Amino acid sequence: MKAIVITGSTRGIGFGLAQAFLKRSCAVMISGRSQSSVHAALEKLQNEFPEPNLLGHICDVRDPGQVQALWDRATDAWGKVDIWINNAGISGSEASIWDLPPEETAAVIDTNILGTIYGCQVAARGMLKQGSGAIYNMEGMGSDGRIHSGLITYGTSKYALSYLSRALAQELKDKPIIIGSLRPGMVITALLTDQYRDRPEEFERVKSIFNIIAERVEKVTPWLAEHMLANTKSGVVLSFSNRWKLTWRFLTAPFNKRDLFTDL
Repeated sequence: MKAIVITGSTRGIGFGLAQAFLKRSCAVMISGRSQSSVHAALEKLQNEFPEPNLLGHICDVRDPGQVQALWDRATDAWGKVDIWINNAGISGSEASIWDLPPEETAAVIDTNILGTIYGCQVAARGMLKQGSGAIYNMEGMGSDGRIHSGLITYGTSKYALSYLSRALAQELKDKPIIIGSLRPGMVITALLTDQYRDRPEEFERVKSIFNIIAERVEKVTPWLAEHMLANTKSGVVLSFSNRWKLTWRFLTAPFNKRDLFTDL
């Protein structure tokens, strides 16, 4: 039985990954910043997966002590962590960078970059001690270098994670630890839709594009989970989407009407 830890997993892609790993008979530790979010996510998952190999723990990844406590809770329960996924992240407001308040800029950088670094540090130390393991960092818009106006801070943070993963794979190349990156593509989650909370008219305009290029969590996360469980090579980028898939979507859009927002 594989033991999996996922940061930022009380909703969205992290929650979907928890479901996907539980369906594959793994032990899963979910985490979130608040007791209420962790409790609600645990309750929902336990209704679907009543087996005992599911735990939840409060963890604000901006605090290295809390990240260490997350590792300790998992290893106390299962004796090891096979896969550690640095998923926790926030996008911040969609705005010109000069209009972002300093505290919001700091929150994005501290969560997405420092939080992932802390996760890598804790997991690498623990996996070196236990003699095996895999660490995956969740990339996103900006990690491939493409620029999206209005989300410069978020994109910068994800571009940094691409470097972090490649550098960490290089530093650990002679060690029994796998380092990988996850690129889910555009996924319909609160991280995406919350940017339009105060702009409903604009959201209606962009929904048609999202319905072409995006995917739902339940389509992407099983693919990512399967590939993480099967992967034996360090330095990989597990990318759900690609240029050819997107090209096909646009070509077939007039004949294949998709509505990814039904029942959300």
